[in-house]
Amino acid sequence: MRESDFIVVGSGMAGLTFALSVAGHGSVVVVTKKDDAESATNMAQGGIAAAMAGTDSFERHIEDTLAAGVGLCRREAVEIAVRSGPDAVRRLMEWGAEFSTADGGRELALGREGGHSERRIVHAADMTGREIEESLLAAVDRHPDIEILEDHVAIDLVVAPGPSGDRACVGVHVLDVAAGAIDTVLAGATVLATGGCGKVYLYTTNPDIASGDGVAMAYRAGVPIRNMEFIQFHPTCLYHQDVKTFLISEAVRGEGGVLRNLSGERIMSGVHPREDLAPRDVVARAIDRTMKTSGDKHVLLDVTGVGSGRVRSRFPNIHARLLELGLDMTSEPIPVVPAAHYVCGGVAVDLDCRAGLPGLFAIGEVAHTGMHGANRLASNSLLEAVVFSGRAARSAVDEVRDVRGAPLDDRAPRWSGNDAGPPPEGVVIDYNWDVVRRLMWDYVGIVRSERRLTLARDSMAAIRNEIFGHSRSYPVSRDLLELRNIAIVGELIIKSALSRKESRGLHYMVDHPERDDANFLRDTVIDGSA
Repeated sequence: MRESDFIVVGSGMAGLTFALSVAGHGSVVVVTKKDDAESATNMAQGGIAAAMAGTDSFERHIEDTLAAGVGLCRREAVEIAVRSGPDAVRRLMEWGAEFSTADGGRELALGREGGHSERRIVHAADMTGREIEESLLAAVDRHPDIEILEDHVAIDLVVAPGPSGDRACVGVHVLDVAAGAIDTVLAGATVLATGGCGKVYLYTTNPDIASGDGVAMAYRAGVPIRNMEFIQFHPTCLYHQDVKTFLISEAVRGEGGVLRNLSGERIMSGVHPREDLAPRDVVARAIDRTMKTSGDKHVLLDVTGVGSGRVRSRFPNIHARLLELGLDMTSEPIPVVPAAHYVCGGVAVDLDCRAGLPGLFAIGEVAHTGMHGANRLASNSLLEAVVFSGRAARSAVDEVRDVRGAPLDDRAPRWSGNDAGPPPEGVVIDYNWDVVRRLMWDYVGIVRSERRLTLARDSMAAIRNEIFGHSRSYPVSRDLLELRNIAIVGELIIKSALSRKESRGLHYMVDHPERDDANFLRDTVIDGSA
């Protein structure tokens, strides 16, 4: 066993922001599954939403967020994040992030995305996530109090009696992939910053690491999980046989791109007052309906009317990548399909990101602060990550100060599962992985029905039992850990979706196509299994 003051599971924007915020108040260990730069943050093209223009206001940003969330946003969380937006941007700049500017460099260039009434997207061309991630990693590397453990996979939270005798989180059991060993890292504060769960679905914009690990670990530890039915499908993921997860930013439509069917007709005309800049759930359903009606496998995103110079300067990364694939977005439309992108639910936390277990915090996409409600407004995720990571840091510093000096290893249970080792035959893992993801895509996708969800629930229960059998029989490996986690998260999504018999935001039920505020203007909560 080893001890630290803080342990952070995940090295995306939320985790690194937290680490930098608590460094100087104690030792910090950051555990990450692959290399430190692999995260959803690194893939984010759009930007961070902040009301910084003279024509904008906090009130307008708040109202846009609440409108997108369709009644389920926690207003206090929204107000905290929005009013902290400009400071969050300045904080990132202090850590080294360089954003696109206008007016000869005298002010930040602000983009516009779906659901926003004003230009308020602070960006670094179309590579904002990469710019932020690289600047945070550079700041982390310079700090002597922070240690990053790459190729380390969190297995389970370590739960033990706390100072008051109640259950508390005192650390994490971790698989050291390179060494083939299982370590236990103990800490006064344990922070889940594991990102999303897009790999639960067959088609996703998320990186391969997005297997819902934090939600699954928290659930197994008995922590409540909220609103897992609200899965945001990004409307425009590139449709290409050789590329599976390349996102075409919403900002492309913000600059004038329009969606068309394969006959060239505009998809969003008459669907929503904002047409192609409607909220993501509206756009994704319209595309899904167009594809199902026509039988086509994709639709088209047309930016040929924007102007080639503007396209190349605003979207250099997207333009260059498409050219590598033989597509010139300045002269031909881009084939796109919706793909799983973001989960608006997660580990239930308070406004300081404390989870329902002393010593445990959750930040970023893995957490449910209540900011996003039933649908996340574009580019609010990076805003939430910075603001609430800072709030979590202040609370965690207080918690560590209160427990410092109390020996953790006397109370913490040792690892009692199987040893680390090679996974079973690849075909066993691959088969179950494909079954889970195909099941979720076909039965628990953009448009749902009670019959499909019931079939999914029964099928997932059988698959989960088989996967859990593998976990008990075979050595601990990354592949098996991730497989177990996506089965748990898939089941949580299905159960949450079945319990909400209405259509709201990202959750659309053909059996219940209307909102039902009388019965469902509330969060869906599933208690943990411990």
